[in-house]
Amino acid sequence: MSAVHRELLAEAAAAGDPGSVPSLRTLQRAVRRDLSAGERAGLKGGEAARRRYDVYGKRPPTHRNACWEGDHKRIPVRVALDGAAVCPWVTWFIDVASKVIVGVAVTPHQPARDAVLAALRSGISRSAPYGPFGGLPDRVRVDRGKDFLSGAVARALGGFAVPVHDLPAYKPYRKGTVEALNSAVEQMLLVSLPGYTRRARPAQAYRPDPVEGLLSYPDFVQVLLDWVAWWNTEHHPAGVPDGMTPSEAWEADPTPIEDVPEKQLAFFAMEDDGRIRKITTNGVAWRRRAYIADWMAGNVGTRVRLRYLPHFDGTIEVFTADTPVRHLGSAYLAEAATPAQRRALSKVRESKARALKADLKAAEKLSRTRYTATTTPAAPHPRRSVTEQQAHEEISRARAVDLAARALPDLIPPRDPPPGWARPRPRPDTTAPAVTDPADIAPPEDPTGARPAPGSKE
Repeated sequence: MSAVHRELLAEAAAAGDPGSVPSLRTLQRAVRRDLSAGERAGLKGGEAARRRYDVYGKRPPTHRNACWEGDHKRIPVRVALDGAAVCPWVTWFIDVASKVIVGVAVTPHQPARDAVLAALRSGISRSAPYGPFGGLPDRVRVDRGKDFLSGAVARALGGFAVPVHDLPAYKPYRKGTVEALNSAVEQMLLVSLPGYTRRARPAQAYRPDPVEGLLSYPDFVQVLLDWVAWWNTEHHPAGVPDGMTPSEAWEADPTPIEDVPEKQLAFFAMEDDGRIRKITTNGVAWRRRAYIADWMAGNVGTRVRLRYLPHFDGTIEVFTADTPVRHLGSAYLAEAATPAQRRALSKVRESKARALKADLKAAEKLSRTRYTATTTPAAPHPRRSVTEQQAHEEISRARAVDLAARALPDLIPPRDPPPGWARPRPRPDTTAPAVTDPADIAPPEDPTGARPAPGSKE
């Protein structure tokens, strides 16, 4: 308002009528009278500040497993993984009625649809450490994230006739239960962990926490799962009736739970490429790699189909290709690299990336021509002068590069074109002297002035 008042004063002074502008206090009273608190907060802090002054209605209370809400959250805590510090992500689902966390999946990077499917599977199967909570929900409420709306998630939940309600983007209040969980885990747990990235820092250059002082990735996952167990069994969140814990509210609800047989869950969250393979003496081939298992002994020649989790190729599930379909067992990668080999491979890749970056930077520096400053209307001169000999040497080196020697050693040469195709005519070499008929070449003259006789060998 002070800035608006100054502009009005400047405009009135330019028009020659400074007395027409009201005082600053009068302008502020008019703004408070005509604009609501939310509008004033939005002008000052944006849409997020304005939303705090809105009125939201509450959904009517429901029963357990009536609706689940799911979301991703980036954990603002640096943890140690293979000698580097990373910020993991958590994907979880919470029951709206009882506030029970039914499924959790943690990834050391930004999650994909495999994390969503893993969290759903842990909730639906009611397996440890989340059981006995879970079962089959009536519906799942998510935002418009591409991971939640992927085809794999839709097919997995569609197989159990569970609808997915995708809410409008940038409206977190439409799934307030899981958003409240995201805020609670940071305020109750994450702020006390080493490596918390949102801690107030002095005004100096940012220095990442040393890897030695951070939690390892398995330790962090264990701490997070312990907090989930505490939330479900000991905490009293708002919205739970009679001040009960989520587990007490879950047990007090008489709504029956619909369980899914383990045989049907074997197909859940897995994709099938539709091909039929055979078990050979090397195992089962998938993506040009061999997968083996102890149960394959004696089953060489069996026709099978494979199912696998998205973005994970460490293990696969093998099923019979004939009806009725039977689950034969799991198979693992025959030639899996050890952790030490994976770390060494990562170091080699990083060193190559640094070398390429340095080469590109040096090439860009060489290709950029610098000129001297001029004080008169004349053409500028390059700062770096090149002698004639240096120019010839550089051009000769560039021409001497044999591109064929840099090709791959297993490069397959192209086949000859069909005889019916028109081939381009070779261009004559203009740099070499033209070759003429030897009969057209005049004989050399004798120093004495005599000419050779016709038909002589000279």
